[in-house]
Amino acid sequence: MKKLFALVLALLVFPCLAFSETVVTSFYPIWVMTLNLTKGLEDHISVRNMAAPSAGCLHDYQLQTADMKALSGADLFLVNGAGMEAFLPEITRALPDLPVVEASEGIDLLKQGDAVEILEPEEKEEVNAHLWLDPSRAVRMAENLAAGLVRLLPSDEAAITANLEDYRSRLTVLDQQLRDGLKNLARRDIITFHEAFPYFAAAYDLNVVAVVNKEPGEVLTPTQLAELVREIKSLGNPPLFVEPQYTDLSAQTLSRETGSSVWSLDPIVTGPEQDVPLDYYETVMLQNMNTLIEALGSD
Repeated sequence: MKKLFALVLALLVFPCLAFSETVVTSFYPIWVMTLNLTKGLEDHISVRNMAAPSAGCLHDYQLQTADMKALSGADLFLVNGAGMEAFLPEITRALPDLPVVEASEGIDLLKQGDAVEILEPEEKEEVNAHLWLDPSRAVRMAENLAAGLVRLLPSDEAAITANLEDYRSRLTVLDQQLRDGLKNLARRDIITFHEAFPYFAAAYDLNVVAVVNKEPGEVLTPTQLAELVREIKSLGNPPLFVEPQYTDLSAQTLSRETGSSVWSLDPIVTGPEQDVPLDYYETVMLQNMNTLIEALGSD
């Protein structure tokens, strides 16, 4: 009885506690976007990230008991969509009343394994889900997320919209910085070890001439390595780009056999767990730009 009385008293003294909303994001890029959109609303919006910031891409992510517990208490679930969260049907079956917003909704998508061919928004099969790595698409993702937040919190529409406008402006500036920085590269061919960068490549006129692993962490056989050595040499030994979240043992082997240099591009699927800088996305994207300039040279 004393605990119940204390809870009622707390709600009377701090009525905002009774109306706090919990928003859960699926993984790091969506979390960073949502933190930007809810800036200044922390007193009554709790934003939680489901997958640990060290989890990386969610291709093979297995739902944990803690994930379902967190989602069972959520008012809104914000996801990337486009097949990134393969576990999503499991969640919607278990929690049919949980509103889900897909950031990729209505955005044109690239076909898996193709940096050029564009699919219509309704074509979801075999698409590349890493669309946040194109800032112009990231703007549209933020717009979708903001619309979902406004539906949950209509009284905060003005604040969410203002945050969206600020974020859109910053991403537009970033897009121009990347265009300016990458327009005079001496070479434009790159080889990556995960299909994370086709959207980035398409946006800034880079050529992903080969992808070593479609999924991160795949182990290459000696036969596969030998075939890749021949292919890389036939392409003129373009630089190899790995991701800091995954091992680069195969890249180092290929580098020794071909003479191609190894560099790191960050797909921004991991990052700080505490006090996340709101400009973390922009900071890492500019670091990627500088890496590309150094690796590919400039005219």
